[in-house]
Amino acid sequence: MADQEYLALYRKYRPVDFDDVRGRDAIVRTLKNQIISGRIGHSYLFCGTRGTGKTTIARIFARAVNCENQRDGNPCGECPTCRAILADANLNVTELDAASNNSVDDIRAIVEQVEYSPTQGKYRVFIIDEVHMLSNAAFNALLKTLEEPPSYAIFILATTEPNKLPVTILSRCQRYDFGRLSTGIIEGRLREVAQMESLEIEDKAFRYIAGAADGSLRDGLSLLDQCNAFNYGSGLLTYDRTLEILGAVDARVFGDLYRSIHEGDVTKALSVLDEILLQGRELMQFVTDFTWYLRNLMLLKASEQTAGSLDISADNLQEMIKEARMSDMEEIMRCIRVFSALPDLIRYSPNRRILTEMTIIRACRSAMDDGAEGEEMLPLEKIKNRVREMENRVYNNERSIDRLEKEGPGPAAAGAFSGGIRDDRSAAGGGGTPEASPASPAVKQELPPALPEEIKKIVENWSKYASQAPPGSRRIALTRARLSLGDQGQLIIIFDKEYGNPYLYQRRDKDEASRSRVDEDRRELQAFLQNKTGRAIEIEYRVLDRGRRITDNYVDLLSLVDSGMIRMDIETED
Repeated sequence: MADQEYLALYRKYRPVDFDDVRGRDAIVRTLKNQIISGRIGHSYLFCGTRGTGKTTIARIFARAVNCENQRDGNPCGECPTCRAILADANLNVTELDAASNNSVDDIRAIVEQVEYSPTQGKYRVFIIDEVHMLSNAAFNALLKTLEEPPSYAIFILATTEPNKLPVTILSRCQRYDFGRLSTGIIEGRLREVAQMESLEIEDKAFRYIAGAADGSLRDGLSLLDQCNAFNYGSGLLTYDRTLEILGAVDARVFGDLYRSIHEGDVTKALSVLDEILLQGRELMQFVTDFTWYLRNLMLLKASEQTAGSLDISADNLQEMIKEARMSDMEEIMRCIRVFSALPDLIRYSPNRRILTEMTIIRACRSAMDDGAEGEEMLPLEKIKNRVREMENRVYNNERSIDRLEKEGPGPAAAGAFSGGIRDDRSAAGGGGTPEASPASPAVKQELPPALPEEIKKIVENWSKYASQAPPGSRRIALTRARLSLGDQGQLIIIFDKEYGNPYLYQRRDKDEASRSRVDEDRRELQAFLQNKTGRAIEIEYRVLDRGRRITDNYVDLLSLVDSGMIRMDIETED
């Protein structure tokens, strides 16, 4: 019989008047003043997360406005009206759970009831819980009545998601936001209930239960009820037993795990995880709590003045301050990124432990890599990292090439074109058939970190541009040419010796006017490309030795077009 009469703690100790409500001083004061002054609104909207007192205050308000013996805005709880409402036997107060009664017919039934005046008391109060679950048709049916209800009708709408309500509903209600309750308020209420229930609980256990409630007093009382049931007949409820009941882990274990990650000690970090699992702790809860631990560590690293706002015991606080001082902000934030992504991975995975171990190993290796971003980086971030390395190598190679050219047997004489092709004839060289120099650098070029937009456009459209050249050797040479990028950002056009020589050298030993013709062609090509791209393009001609491939010495930009790499935008950081 006793079991049948038992009530859960959150129901047994639900506030019965405004003075018994905790943490809602502003809302309570406003509602009490309305009741005392008689300026009662016709529609109210109570918004907030679960277990924060929305329905409780709505019921107290319904009793208070109908109470025959109000006491400073509070219901007396003794008059026939108050007793009937408490017993759910008063027809003047109607509650509707919109989560399961969300059709237009359910709302029409409410609207029909509004037409009848109260049989007992002054007001008819309609409490609609989870109102955001109503259908659009139901909202439309409610709208007119909510806008102009009878003087005796009061609507109280409660919701956890006010953003889902139509604006037309929001504009017709007085809105009250029920934020999460502080840990201190929840802990104080838990102590009151424990005292009334004659429960013996450690202070540290109170603090943990209050923190685990996550701002919901109802959740806190439910957790206290759960712990009390587990500890029934065992005397004092200790902190360790509380952790065991709730499947949670002590903050000291989180400290051990973080120090192992900081030191890059994979063996020790995995042993900490193994110990936690052997104790039967819930893996998802462990990951969530450890991420929260890292968050507190990050705030302490940012400023130790934030310690007062953190829900941490004095003993754990000193240890966390030490850990924050030995770490850098990037390391802590890297761990937060890694472990924040883990819950989504393991939520529906049959291999939760494996994924958690992989994450811990990744975090340890990231800590061992001095300044490395770790494997958790997105592919684009890894590409950026590789590009930065390539920039350094290209820069060093270019300096080596410049030094070799300066220290060599002597610079090659200018060729037929002032800014163009190189050859190996000396400045005073005589006649004979000219031979093109392998104008290739000693070290192979690498992919530039980022192609200029104008070069990228030329490369992507080169086939079309080359086909617009005048017929003859010029078009043939340009069509068969390959493209690369010089160290000064110039466009290098590399000709095959078989097709390039007839075009470039056919006038080399003739009069000056004939030789300048090719140079004029180059300037025309520069003007043509500038017209297409909107930017001035410097062009350099080179000829590839017979038997050599372009990839031996150059980055062939045209081949990158075929592979799709040239269209990939790569952002670099300074």
